[in-house]
Amino acid sequence: MATHIKITRTRSTIGRTEKEIATLKGLGLTYTGRVRILKDTPEIRGMILKVAHLVSIEPYDQEGK
Repeated sequence: MATHIKITRTRSTIGRTEKEIATLKGLGLTYTGRVRILKDTPEIRGMILKVAHLVSIEPYDQEGK
């Protein structure tokens, strides 16, 4: 089971609410195409659910750590 997830921002924030923009900033996804690898926690999953239409996610396994 992956302990981290890879999140990629796929869509723009033009026309989005301030809450959605703030959530993306909280995830560290400051521009389209940005990829972040974050710990798979309930807090992060909740943030992803709020902006699921703007991002893509996939499991990520850190090898060698």
